[in-house]
Amino acid sequence: MIRLRRLLRAALLLALAAGAGGAGAAQRALLVGVSELVNQPASLWLQAPRNDVLLMRQALLKQGFAAPDVTVVADGVDGAALPDARRIQEALARLLEQSQGGDFVLLYFSGHGTRWRDGAKRYQEPDGLAENFLARDVAGAMGSGAPLPGGLRDVDIDGWVQAFLARGVFVGSVFDTCAAASMTRGQSVAAAVAEPADDEVRFRGIRADMLARGTAAAPAAAPAAPAAPAVPRARYVAFFASESHQVTPELRLPRKSREAQPQGLLTWAVVEALQRRPATWRELFDGVLALYPPVIAELETRFPDRELPSPVAEGNLDAPLFANIAAPVSTRPVWRAERAGASLRVQAGELDGLLPQQAVRVQATLEDGTVRSAPASLAQVGADSASAPVPASLQGLSGAALWSVVPAGEPAALALRVRGSGPLPPGIAMDYPASILLVDGGEADLRWTPMGAAGHRLDIESPALGTAGARVTVPDAKDLRQRLQALAQLKWLNRLQALGQDGRLPGFDAALEVWDGTRLLRSEAVQQAAARLPPPRAGERAVLHVRNASGQSLDMVVVGVDAQGAIRPVYPGDTGETNRFERGTQEAPATQRFDVPWLGAEGSRLLVLAVPAAPHSAPRLFGARPAEALADLRVRGAAPPERRRAIFTAMVRWTSVN
Repeated sequence: MIRLRRLLRAALLLALAAGAGGAGAAQRALLVGVSELVNQPASLWLQAPRNDVLLMRQALLKQGFAAPDVTVVADGVDGAALPDARRIQEALARLLEQSQGGDFVLLYFSGHGTRWRDGAKRYQEPDGLAENFLARDVAGAMGSGAPLPGGLRDVDIDGWVQAFLARGVFVGSVFDTCAAASMTRGQSVAAAVAEPADDEVRFRGIRADMLARGTAAAPAAAPAAPAAPAVPRARYVAFFASESHQVTPELRLPRKSREAQPQGLLTWAVVEALQRRPATWRELFDGVLALYPPVIAELETRFPDRELPSPVAEGNLDAPLFANIAAPVSTRPVWRAERAGASLRVQAGELDGLLPQQAVRVQATLEDGTVRSAPASLAQVGADSASAPVPASLQGLSGAALWSVVPAGEPAALALRVRGSGPLPPGIAMDYPASILLVDGGEADLRWTPMGAAGHRLDIESPALGTAGARVTVPDAKDLRQRLQALAQLKWLNRLQALGQDGRLPGFDAALEVWDGTRLLRSEAVQQAAARLPPPRAGERAVLHVRNASGQSLDMVVVGVDAQGAIRPVYPGDTGETNRFERGTQEAPATQRFDVPWLGAEGSRLLVLAVPAAPHSAPRLFGARPAEALADLRVRGAAPPERRRAIFTAMVRWTSVN
């Protein structure tokens, strides 16, 4: 029996859709599949993209898309245009012309990806390389630093995404390619492996220097995305088959099935996960990740020297699936859990805001999409993981159920304790676990005194929030709400820093720099910056420089508080971007600089938090965002061994200005 929660949620979605989309709203999709690279040796060609676009088209039709609104640009597909660079961008231009505010658009790409040092890009990736989707007519590089002829650069694709967003269109995208995770933002791999011969596995990645120039004329110039203003990515979601340095396979799927045919692993997993009737992008991605472990385990035995893919998602994952609605279906975090007998291991812990004995709700999603749930309490909580018993009412469920845990509420122990007369100003909204608790007595973090027409007075009582005894006056309820939200977030940031205890992560460094124009004046590691580095003077600016040479991808969050108490997201800078920081090595580190011009004023702070990314997981944001945080996603499968990962934390706070 479908539970009441799902029925209520479905009713809410229908109501939201009726209000957001309008009578003329449409669902459209562009499906691009490139199997043959006509200017390249046949050994570099793929088998599955033509199958992928057909499988995805069939799945979309079952989801309610109209057949005329699903455009296919692929080789080997009857009636489809050939996927050379010009035709792909012309199809994007036609789709943009058709689209209007309230519509939903899915952009899907299946084929080879590569990375290339592109000197024409204004924004350089942390590893210095640009991601490219290879069109049918791709040719070898014309010269070092030049764009690949016939390649769709990450900045090209991002330009189209921005153009749709500027029109009020919700953009969902799926990239079943190698080097995928930076495909919308601007390692040597082999092209094919055939072992055993009756079950060929090909990897969707080509080194750019493997591409032949070809004998045909250079590909014709393709239309560029129209210039569009940058807008917040509240109406955006993307799934990537791999991180930027990884390869993703195509192989016969489903495994051990007589009906199996060559498919991209991400495409097959997305279509399979849709059968559980997910209501949100988060639920769809959780279903995708649940299908990866057995396939990856098999590939690890056949290709022990390869780093196999970890799918990545970004954007507003709590939005309704295939709809133009930015409002989340739920604002509570959902953490994947793995069942082992009568226990659940939750892939979240203290760093995510969980506490021992905390009340949670355990959810189990069955193969037909039915959701069963029951209350429970966390038994043990570590920095990275927690455990909970399987509720008695759910112990008899099928082993195919997908398990997750949702907190019953924000933990009171982590709340900002405010002594004052209520009620709190309306509209307070924060990411879990930050919250505000009014108290009558006992310890408090600050005292709030309404002063009528003179505004509101806040007296700091906790040194963690500033100088004890300091007093702030705000003019109205709006400013009061913003200041309380920022202080509640600051209390959680201080908790994160304490949990990490200024930990170190071998190979990862962060330094605070002071610049005068293009000249570096001074630099110091962030752990010592507050004590040794004078804050910027007039005409100087503060810059954070991070360097990852750990050999691992990182889940990283950088967030600050300015002198006025406002939260300042630094990385990721947009709620529509992942916080997975690219892998780097000692020989080729991944580096990036972030301007933090507000840092240096009295009371401003900056938190840097980074941990190695767990294999086959998605990013963690640790509750360290002011609003609309990305989803905290986990992979389901065999529980990894209990091992605390290294944690890097540092809090910078300059206390005086020169």
